[in-house]
Amino acid sequence: MSTDFQSGREALGARLTELRAETGLTGKEFAERLGWQRSKVSRLQNGRQTATPDDLEAWAEASERPDASAELLSRLRGLESQQRHWRRQLAAGHAPVQDRYVVEYRRTATMRGYEPTVIPGLFQTPDYARHLLLQNAELMRSPRDTDAAVQARMRRQAVLYEAGKLFRVLIWEGALHAFVGTRDAMAGQLDRLVGLIGMSTVELGIVPLGAPMGITPKHGFWIFDEERVIVETINTELQYDAADDLALYGRVWDQLHAAAAFGPQAHRLIARARGAVAAA
Repeated sequence: MSTDFQSGREALGARLTELRAETGLTGKEFAERLGWQRSKVSRLQNGRQTATPDDLEAWAEASERPDASAELLSRLRGLESQQRHWRRQLAAGHAPVQDRYVVEYRRTATMRGYEPTVIPGLFQTPDYARHLLLQNAELMRSPRDTDAAVQARMRRQAVLYEAGKLFRVLIWEGALHAFVGTRDAMAGQLDRLVGLIGMSTVELGIVPLGAPMGITPKHGFWIFDEERVIVETINTELQYDAADDLALYGRVWDQLHAAAAFGPQAHRLIARARGAVAAA
C-alpha cells in the first residue's frame, strides 16, 4: 500500500476519532451504538481499514453529526484518488510502468484523452518515445532501461488495431511544434499522426492555436471507459473515480472537442508543423 494512501487513511481515521470523542462515548460504547464489532471501530480510527461510504454515513449519524457526512465522504474520495508518486513508481525503471499501462489499455474499450504538450504515448514512434524516456530518466534520476521501456510502450499500441476499441484523442497544436529529439525523429512522429487519421478505432482531433474556445487548454488527462480519470503531473499520477470528478473532466473534454479540427483540417495542421520541422 502506498505511503500516500496510508497517510490519507490515517488522517481520515483521526477525524473519525474526533467525532466519536465529541459524543463522550468510549470505543466500545460507540461500537454498540453502531451495532458493529469493537475491532472495526478501532481499525477505522487507526487507519488500518478503509471505510465505505455507508460506514462514514453511519458514523456521522452515530456521532449525532449528520452534517459531517459530506465532509467524510469528500475525504474518502480524496483517499480514493490513488495518488502515486513517479519517484516510487520509477524506482525499478520505466519498463514496469509501461507494462502496467499495457494491461490497463487492453481492458479499456473506450478512452477520451487530451494532451497539451506532448504526443500521447499511444501514438508515439520508437524514436520519439526514446528521447522522451531518456529525458524523463535524467529528470527523475531513475534507472535507464530505455530499450525495454520503448518496447513496452510500443506493445501498448497494439490496442489501436483491436476491433471494438475507440480512442478519442485531442492534442493541442502546440504539442506538434514542441521539438523532441532530432529533426528526423520529429518528422517521423508527425508522419505517424497523419497515418492515424481515418483509422476506425481512432478519432484524432487537433485543437488549433488561436481557435475560439470556451475554456483554457488546461493540463492533460485521460478518461477510461467513463469510469476513472488519470492525470499526470511532473511528480505524481492521480486517479479519480468519483462521479462529480468524472463529470467535470467530461465537460472539459467536450469543450476542447468542440474547438478541435478533424479529418482534412487536422491533416493540414500536422502538415504545417511538418513543414516547420523540414525548415528547421
